Amino acid sequence: MEQADVVVIGAGVVGLAIARQLSRDGREVLVLESAEAIGTGVSSRNSEVLHAGLYYNQHSLKARLCVSGKHMLRTYCRERTIELSQCGKLVVAEKPGQLSELTGIKEQGERNGVDDLRILTAAEARALEPELLCVGALLSPSSGIIDSHQLMLALQGDAEAKNCTVVFHAPVKAGRINGDRIILTAGDIEIESRLVINSAGLSAQAAAASIMGFDRNFIPPLHLAKGNYFSLSRKSPFSRLVYPMPEPGGLGIHFTLDLAGAGRFGPDVEWIDSPDYDVDSARAALFCERIKRYWPGLKPDMLHAAYAGIRPKVERPGGSSTDFIIQGPAQHGCPSIINLFGIESPGLTASLAIAEYVGEMAASVK
Repeated sequence: MEQADVVVIGAGVVGLAIARQLSRDGREVLVLESAEAIGTGVSSRNSEVLHAGLYYNQHSLKARLCVSGKHMLRTYCRERTIELSQCGKLVVAEKPGQLSELTGIKEQGERNGVDDLRILTAAEARALEPELLCVGALLSPSSGIIDSHQLMLALQGDAEAKNCTVVFHAPVKAGRINGDRIILTAGDIEIESRLVINSAGLSAQAAAASIMGFDRNFIPPLHLAKGNYFSLSRKSPFSRLVYPMPEPGGLGIHFTLDLAGAGRFGPDVEWIDSPDYDVDSARAALFCERIKRYWPGLKPDMLHAAYAGIRPKVERPGGSSTDFIIQGPAQHGCPSIINLFGIESPGLTASLAIAEYVGEMAASVK
């Protein structure tokens, strides 16, 4: 049986950030990843947006960790020369009845510590983005986009430069509590660890349930919210991110850029029962109808099916109001497990702050 100080399940952006944090804290870390490479799940199937922290309930983990994580991530990207564009974002009101909602989002963001927001008139918004149709907009200058793969490679490199090993093709099949330790079966190997950090994304609930002796009452349900993306075949109409009003389960079909300046739209919200990453081209009609509300210049033949991601939600229909769940011994009573459930957006933005938060919880487990 192999021995480990800390085992992190999952080599997505959050798992790698946690591994980096704990290895820097002097812990010996083993990362178990079921796939053949880092970040093949939720971490590579999103909009790569650096969020400001507008939508989340005050005092929630999402609000706290998004706002602090945004600043940490900017500093880290500068230090590691990771590509990051602070292009800004417009949240648009498409009809007069939404102007009060726009003000509400601004006030929510300010309560969360976002201090650079500004309400724009329709004319002011069009002066920034001439192809935009709206009756008003909220400008978030600190929103942007980031190269998530460069970020994950840097996190992996930092962790491995200390005392961390990342093992691929190592799915966690089972586990059991053994006193104040946990024994995991990963592939054909048994590993006894002082602390297991479950950052398995879509598989987090299954990983927790596989550990004999862990109280299942602390495992929330998993609901899969698929988000489809469509790419744009013409030059980008906007130089900033453009978001409509939030909808149940997501932030609406919005426009984002990649770091090369290419535009894409998504994600939508499609509730599914099992993982499915195929994009149905027929959904382009729904995308077109919703996008034309703020960009009337769109023509149906400009949209092309691109990719899909899946949000690991703990509520249905859920939405931006549902919070991260990060449970340690103080919450569930087991001295050797920290579980992370429902780590969806803004998980990328919050990744370094989540790692710091988990590091503080892990400090009590020696």
